Amino acid sequence: DVQLQASGGGLVKAGGSLRLSCTVSGLSFEDYSIGWFRRAPGKEREGVSGINNRDSTTYYGDSVKGRFTISSDSAKKTVYLQMNSLKPEDTAVYYCAVSDTPYYTSSTWNLGVMYDDWGQGTQVTVSS
Repeated sequence: DVQLQASGGGLVKAGGSLRLSCTVSGLSFEDYSIGWFRRAPGKEREGVSGINNRDSTTYYGDSVKGRFTISSDSAKKTVYLQMNSLKPEDTAVYYCAVSDTPYYTSSTWNLGVMYDDWGQGTQVTVSS
């Protein structure tokens, strides 16, 4: 079975940093794309970032460009999301998900339907 374990969330002040981790098991890590999504109370799920492990292409949502960085460690089967310059509006539950679609592009990475399995989520709270 495919399993995703997200961790690293917490409480941080505005301007601070956190690093989220998503460790994956039960699949060939290099053949999958990993995405990070978030859902804030009362808001729709939002694509935060994605990485295609086949070619290391990365994608970012407009609201996090320049502040967040996604990276992948195939030896650890873990994808990281480094979040800097955090803002109160970044407060949300963050989820990671895996996709084996060959159509992982700038137009599709942030579509939830492209993903096959999801992790349990980790809470990020940014205080002002």
